[in-house]
Amino acid sequence: MIAAPPRRRVLLGVLAMAATVALWASFALTMRGIGASSLTMVDASLLRFGVPALLLLPMLGRLRDGIRREPRAVLALLVVGGLPHFLVSALGAQLTSAALVGILLPGTAPLFAAIILLAWRGERPGRGRAVALATIGVGAACTAALTGSAAAGAGVLVLLVGGALWAIYTLGLRGTRLDMPSVVLVLSLPSVLVALALGVTGALPSNLLRGEAALHDIVLFGALQGIGTGIVSTVAYATAVRLLGGTAATWGALSPVVTTLVAIPVFGEAITPATVAALALVVGGVVAYSLLGRRSEDGGTVRP
Repeated sequence: MIAAPPRRRVLLGVLAMAATVALWASFALTMRGIGASSLTMVDASLLRFGVPALLLLPMLGRLRDGIRREPRAVLALLVVGGLPHFLVSALGAQLTSAALVGILLPGTAPLFAAIILLAWRGERPGRGRAVALATIGVGAACTAALTGSAAAGAGVLVLLVGGALWAIYTLGLRGTRLDMPSVVLVLSLPSVLVALALGVTGALPSNLLRGEAALHDIVLFGALQGIGTGIVSTVAYATAVRLLGGTAATWGALSPVVTTLVAIPVFGEAITPATVAALALVVGGVVAYSLLGRRSEDGGTVRP
């Protein structure tokens, strides 16, 4: 019988997971807050990817050989989780609410990952996990059906695209041999270069490059997105997984709940029937999917 992990190990894992959930929630909230700030989507992406790229740039020489040896297909999957996912998420956030960003982006990723694996490799989830995935799909469908305007409905569709992009990135993480600093650098460096090109050429507007962005917005987004989401949440989640095992993914499902509750006082968002339905179905589906995955890994009867 395997001995229970030491209390200190569990405590550190819980603290790491709590930090992760808070930072994941802050990602959804700051994405929603772009429209109310002096920053544009390109400005926010420059801060999101520019800060970690600058911090990790001194390590490029040491990490370069490992990145060069990585298969190009895997690198392409990882890059999808950078600027493409960020811009799609930002657009969806402008059309909907912080609550729906928090629910649909991470919540639908397991569903899209399963669909991709089924189409690509013929991998079929076990019956229990298939039911969990169907529950997530019903939750997303409820959100789309109960939105009150065409713009919000379009925003839901955009967020679903964001969930699919995050699923592609997650599959890249599953297949990569890179360490965390290398993954962050692969994600950040191409993204900030493309975002800079979009801003400089005027393809997308940039108040930051014109010197019109407010300093407090730059500091806030740089801290929450660049350092918080870009570096700390990645390290914290990896630490939580190492210390807590499969339960970390289950606790990560609390992020949409935190986002929804915080969005009420911060943005004055109301909890609508669509939000409640989506939250219950998507979060419930994600938790069930994660728990059934643990059973499979531990030798249970459910296939991954």
